[in-house]
Amino acid sequence: MAAVLIAGLVLVKQSRAAVRAAGVGDEVMVPKFEVDPFWPKPLPNHWILGMTIGVAIDAHDDVWIVHRPQSLDEKESYLTRGEADCCTAAPDVLEFDPAGNLIRYWGKAPGHDWPSSNHGITIDSDGNVWLGGNGAVQPGPPPGSAAQFAAAPAPAPDADVNAKQIYHDSFILKFSPDGKFLGEIGSANGSKGSLDTKNVKGVAEIRFIPGTHDFIAADGYGNHRISVWNADTLQFVRMWGAFGHTPSDDPLPMYKPDSPQFGNPVHCADPSNDGLIYVCDRKNLRIQIFKYDGTYVKQFVLEPGTRGDGSPFEIAFSPDPEQKFMYIADGSNMKIHVFDRQSLKELYSFGDGGRQPGEFYAVHNIVTDSEGDIFTAETYHGQRVQKFVYKGMVPLSEVKSGGASAAWPSGGGN
Repeated sequence: MAAVLIAGLVLVKQSRAAVRAAGVGDEVMVPKFEVDPFWPKPLPNHWILGMTIGVAIDAHDDVWIVHRPQSLDEKESYLTRGEADCCTAAPDVLEFDPAGNLIRYWGKAPGHDWPSSNHGITIDSDGNVWLGGNGAVQPGPPPGSAAQFAAAPAPAPDADVNAKQIYHDSFILKFSPDGKFLGEIGSANGSKGSLDTKNVKGVAEIRFIPGTHDFIAADGYGNHRISVWNADTLQFVRMWGAFGHTPSDDPLPMYKPDSPQFGNPVHCADPSNDGLIYVCDRKNLRIQIFKYDGTYVKQFVLEPGTRGDGSPFEIAFSPDPEQKFMYIADGSNMKIHVFDRQSLKELYSFGDGGRQPGEFYAVHNIVTDSEGDIFTAETYHGQRVQKFVYKGMVPLSEVKSGGASAAWPSGGGN
C-alpha cells in the first residue's frame, strides 16, 4: 500500500510539473523575477553613489555602473570636506562580480576630456569601457568640495538644448578595463549639431551591433539622431533621425508620438540578434524600430498619458537566442514593462515608486546577464543599482496576482 501511495504522489507531482511547463490551459507563460535586497554588497571607504545613470554587463557577467559623483548634496559629502566621518562619492566607474563584490573602480583622470555629466556605459567584446555624457555646461569644481556648493547650481542635465549652443559633452570616451584612456570620438564643445560627422552631442547610451565592430549611439540629449561609429577607427559610419529621415534640430513640441523627428533625449538604441534596433524617443513616448542600416520598420507608443520625463528610458532583452522577451525601464511611471518582443504585446509590469528593494525612483537603465537576471540603475535621488533574479517561467496569473510588488521575494515581509 505504501508503495502505491508513493507512486501516486510521484505521478501527481509529475502531472503538476507538466501542467506548469505547458501553462495553465492556454495561459501565457512569462518570466518571473524577484529582487535580491542584498545585492550589491556595501561599498568601502564610506563611499556612496550619486545619480546612477548607466549599467552594463561584460563577458564574465560582471556588472559595471557609472554614476555622477557631483550629484551628491552637501550633507551627503561631509567626509569629502573633513566635516564628519561620512560620506564621500564613490569613483565614477565601478565593477561588481555576479555575487555583488566590488572588484574594480576608477574615475576622472587628467590628460583627456571627461564629461561634465556622466551618462551611459557599455563594455565591448575585448573588455574595453565606453562612456557617454550629457553635460551641456562646462565642468565644475571637484565633487563634494566647498567650492562646488559655493558655486551657482548648473542647469539640469535633462534640459532641452538648442543646437546652436556650445555643448561640453560632445564626445565618447574609450578606456581599458583598468581605466587607461584609449581614445575619443569628438571633442569637448565641438558639436555643430545633428548633421556633424566628427562629434556627438549628449550621448545617452552606446551599444554594439552584434557580429560587428560598429556601435550605435543614442545621440540624444543635444542631437536628435542615432549615429553609428566604428570602434577600431573611431570614425563616423552613418546616422538617421525619426522614421529613418535626415536628422533635424528644428524645435518641436514634446509628447507627440507622431512627431516627424526625435525629441530630446533620444535615450536608448538597443540592437537585437535578428537585425533590428529599438530606439527610445523618451519624451515622444514611443519606441521606433529600425534595421541595422537605419531603415524604418515600425513604432509603438508606451504609456501615452505620461508627461514629465517621458516613458521609455532603456530596453533590455531576455538572453535566449530568440530574445523572446523585451524589458523596458520606465523612469516616470516607476516600473519595468515586460513585452513579448515579436508581437509587441505588453504581458505585465513590475515595480512601483518607492525606496524599498524592488521599488524604483526614476529607474533609468536596464540590462540582463547570461542567466536572465535583470539589473537596473536609478537616477535623481534613486542613486542605486538593483538586481532582479530570474526565477523561471510561470503562468501570467502568478505574476499579475502580486500587483506592483510581484518582484518581492516569496515569503518576504512575513
